[in-house]
Amino acid sequence: MTVCLLLLSAVALTAAVPVPRALTRAAWPERDPVVALWVWQCLVATVLLCCLTALVLGTAAVFHTVRDHVFAPAPPGVTAAYDLSAAPIWAAGLTLLLACGAAWTTAMLARELVEARRRRGQARAHLRERAPDLPAGLPAARGPLLVLEDEYPDAWWMPGNPPQLIVTTGALHRLTDHQLDAVLTHERGHARARHDWLLHLSTALATGFPRIPLFAHFCDQTHRLVELAADDTASRRCGHLTTALALIELNQHRGVLSCASTHRLLGERVDRLLEPRPRLGRRHRALTTTVAALIPLLPLLITFAPGLTALS
Repeated sequence: MTVCLLLLSAVALTAAVPVPRALTRAAWPERDPVVALWVWQCLVATVLLCCLTALVLGTAAVFHTVRDHVFAPAPPGVTAAYDLSAAPIWAAGLTLLLACGAAWTTAMLARELVEARRRRGQARAHLRERAPDLPAGLPAARGPLLVLEDEYPDAWWMPGNPPQLIVTTGALHRLTDHQLDAVLTHERGHARARHDWLLHLSTALATGFPRIPLFAHFCDQTHRLVELAADDTASRRCGHLTTALALIELNQHRGVLSCASTHRLLGERVDRLLEPRPRLGRRHRALTTTVAALIPLLPLLITFAPGLTALS
């Protein structure tokens, strides 16, 4: 069991500290943000699985009742292979730390979901008071769409069932039909990919564990990569130039091309659309996704290795 806990700790630390820092410095995530989002999710899953399996092994070593339930269907040789009867003192401390971390993670996720639901309810109530009926013959109006009377040009999507697309009359007056189609396609890309769940997860983990590099970078990169992925969805349908012009027209009053940190992402998105880079090749993309999918299997292989060895 000691070897398993040490290996799990090593994998978790590697995935939580050096790997995310190297990934943030890489150039390829900008070329294929969907694959990059998948890689970040696999890294987070790896760390969470390492903590969970270490918590199960540590709890089974410290508490005999838990051990009996966990290893009840296993042969005696498998139980002996884990050597749970000789648990070191530090295993109890690690188990307590992991249990506190699990409880804190659950609390942060629950808090984020409750807050998101509350904000969504308030936003929907506010929109019901301000939005008129949908005008007939609105260009590119496909699916649930809500028009808000406001001179401020804006468009966004509100998660729900079904997701609600919202566009202001200011945006309708400023954008051409093709630009409006690009903006709505961008927002539908968010809705179809359910990016809200990724944003909630990354925000909760970063809020609960701000000093862990993986969770901090996961939050920052998720907010960036979901926008790039939605831009790619719009550009494939409407073209890079149309999407870039729509982004400029919709955000020109915000200083989209300024150097301020709050507007830097908008400027990067415009530059990326005006100078599209080649995406990852199919083989490279398939290899990257396959390797990333195999990473979360490491904690499971480490955990079940003693049992498999005993059975063989």
